[in-house]
Formats: sequence, C-alpha cells, structure tokens
Amino acid sequence: MIRPLEWQGSASDGELRMIDQRLLPAQVSWVSCRRSTQVAARIADMTIRGAPAIGLAAAYGMVLASQEADDAALKGDLRRKFLVVAQAELAATRPTAVNLFWALERCGAALEAGANTGALLEVARQLHEEDVAGNRRIGEDGAKLITAGMGVLTHCNAGALATGGWGTGLSPLFVAHERGVPFHVFVDETRPRLQGARLTAWELDQAGIPHTLICDNMAASLMRAGKIQLCLTGADRIAANGDVANKIGTYGVAVAAKHHGITLAVAAPRSTFDLKIASGAQIPIEERSQDEVTQWGDERICPKGTKAFNPGFDVTPAELVTTLLTDRGVISPVNAAGIALVLKG
Repeated sequence: MIRPLEWQGSASDGELRMIDQRLLPAQVSWVSCRRSTQVAARIADMTIRGAPAIGLAAAYGMVLASQEADDAALKGDLRRKFLVVAQAELAATRPTAVNLFWALERCGAALEAGANTGALLEVARQLHEEDVAGNRRIGEDGAKLITAGMGVLTHCNAGALATGGWGTGLSPLFVAHERGVPFHVFVDETRPRLQGARLTAWELDQAGIPHTLICDNMAASLMRAGKIQLCLTGADRIAANGDVANKIGTYGVAVAAKHHGITLAVAAPRSTFDLKIASGAQIPIEERSQDEVTQWGDERICPKGTKAFNPGFDVTPAELVTTLLTDRGVISPVNAAGIALVLKG
C-alpha cells in the first residue's frame, strides 16, 4: 500500500515527508518539510493533492508549527497567536476540499484543550490511521459493486496518493483485485493536470490491475459501446443534500452515466461531507492558473491573446449519483435523509 506522506522522528525534532506527485510517474521523489509554511507551499503547488491527503498534511503542518513555537520558547498568547497564523496560512491554500478545514478544526480543538506538540502529533497520527482504516472499509463495500468482466471508469485520482493510504474511489478496485475478481479499468486522463494519466494509471500499474488510458472526451462513447458498467470517483466536498464537488469533468461523466443507465459511485470519508451547507451551490470552486490550460510544460499551445477558464472542480447534483461509499456505510439513494442517517454521530 502506497502512503503518500509520513512523519519521521519525534514530536520535538521530526519532519513531514511526502511524495512529490508533480514528478510522477517519471520519478518517485520525497520532499521534506520542517516548517508549517513549507507544508502550506507544498499543498498550494500540488506537491501533495487529494482532499484527504491535504487534510492530513495540514494536520502534520500544525505539529510543525507547534514545534517551531517550542523552539522559539513562545508562551501564552504569543504561542496562541503564532499557531492561529499558521492555521490560517494552511487553510488559505485550497478552498474547495473541506477535509483541509476539518483536519485543522480537529487540531485547533486539541490546542484549545491544551495539547502540547506531542499530543498534537498524536492527533495527526490518529487522523492518518482513521483515514487509512476508513478507506479500507470503503473498499470492502465498493468491491461488492465490481463483478467479473466489468469495465470500470475512473476520473482524476482517488487512490492512495490522494489519501493517507488505500484511497477512496480506487479502494474498491484494490480490494476486488486482491480477491481475484477480473475486471478492466478505463482511466480518464483528466485534463488539464493529467492526474488520471500520471497518477491513477501509475497506481494501477503498481498494483498489477489491467487498465487502459483514454482521453476525457472518449468516456461517453465507450459507455454507448457497452465497455463501461461502473463509474468510480472520489470527492472533494459533499453537501448535506448529496451534491458532489469533484475534479472538473465529473459532472460530464455523471450525465453520460445517467443517460446510459450506468452506476456512478462516489467514494469519500466522513471528513469530505460538509453538512453545514445545504447544496452544491454553496461550495466554493477553486479557479486555477490559465497556464495549466494554455501551456504544455513551457510550450504555449494557443495564441498569446487567447485566454482560458480553468475551474479545478465542478458540482454533480445528487440525483445523478447512484451511491455514496463512505467509511460509515453505503448511502443509496443519495439524499439528505440518507446522509444524515448514515453519518449521524
């Protein structure tokens, strides 16, 4: 099992290490962070990405901030103000994935209760282990949807790289493969950052799962041809009514799946649900740099005067989602009542 981030050392002098996902699949390189500002920078530049993973990175970032406060011998209000600033810097990195704010709230509550650096590290480690265990439970439930000979479509990357381990949307594939179920995965490349081509295909290759990379605009035609029987995605935020914010292009997959009568299963832990908002209309959508669309590396692929629109996510209405796979259980049909029932407590 891939773990994209890990804490090394003690609470007093340890560091956070993470795989630089910008370099995959060509190179597996680890980046070390010794300060919370470094963690914030790595989240912002997508060295680490995926809703659960950036939440965990932020929790470890708060441990580093507490470590810095200890090293500077900050006490009382000075320490509190330093940590509040660190928390705000981490929260400002990516607006859509609610796991980030959920993890920071857990850390903030621990600090308010008087947690020292060691206790805060235990909170981060607990969050990490809860995520891994919850993702395995998602995989156990989701694997029941996968039958012999099935074609499965993925969009973006919801594997171990996007989480603490195992993954959300890919976890059912790993569990089904572990059990010997034969199936084939069609991997949307996921423009413009190619998380499907670079990351999902790499994870499936590492696991030995048969897969085929496709351009994003091929998915509907493959559904029509009978090649796909299940769509599996992760999520970055899910509203109380079941509307799902996920990587841009998910809505198109959902519309095509609905038209062809194909199951769309969205996998996400409890930390991805934002029950404070009624619908997806209230989910903030991150707009990323135009360069991701207008350039291919250092090469511009359109006229200099051409502008690009580059939202990182879109919102899929609950009525297009067949099933929500969560670490608390399966939600189907997808509606506010079902979500409240499964996630209560």
